[in-house]
Amino acid sequence: MAAILAIHAHPDDIETLGAGTLALLAGLGHRIAIVTATAGEGGATETTPEETARIRQREAAAAAAVIGADYRCAGFGDLAVFNDDASRRRMTELIRAAQPDIVLTASPVDYHPDHEMVSVLVRDACFASSVPNYRTGAAAALPAIPHLYFMDAIGGRTREGERIKPDFGVDIGDALETKRRMLMAHESQVAWVARQHGIADYASSMVSWAERRGRDFGVRYAEGFRHYRHPPYPATPALEALLGEAVRELVNWPE
Repeated sequence: MAAILAIHAHPDDIETLGAGTLALLAGLGHRIAIVTATAGEGGATETTPEETARIRQREAAAAAAVIGADYRCAGFGDLAVFNDDASRRRMTELIRAAQPDIVLTASPVDYHPDHEMVSVLVRDACFASSVPNYRTGAAAALPAIPHLYFMDAIGGRTREGERIKPDFGVDIGDALETKRRMLMAHESQVAWVARQHGIADYASSMVSWAERRGRDFGVRYAEGFRHYRHPPYPATPALEALLGEAVRELVNWPE
């Protein structure tokens, strides 16, 4: 069985963009770990940052438990994720500790600076994770760079509104209700998303995006991914091989 590590910026990002795929992988018996860079302490108006962080970490752990996944928070500040030496070493240590075969992370281009910085940190930390002389803590260097995949950006678009083309999709029709349960474990975010993003129905927004991505792949519901293959990162289709018939090619994309 494979070890899959999903890393994104805030509690509920992974549930929005990759939980269906993680649920499928968990159902196949693979080991899943979920890490959020921050505790999302900025995502509230009625509670202090400290209390919000405690609430959101409890929610994230509950969401991960739906599929039997482990959860950790990396301890970066909300809106305070930066690509510096200390941050890269912290991210590298987390990856080494998880010993993943496959890492899923945020899109390099997205609407939120934390999303973009997490993507950069994870990309570089995957490379550093196999360098023995790059000292980070107690965890030993990995024997090789893990396979790296990017999830969709929010809404599948760049900051300029251009559509981001995924390499492949995953049919999550059989996992949609599990994905919904994981997202709705983040109860505190229902009011926050309505206030900050103008989205009145948290769950319906997620379903609408899964439907929208599904049309690109000829299925009812899908999640999109891109495989980072730049040498020396592994280019073999490890995630696709694990998912098998759930993997879908693009059938509807304007040229």
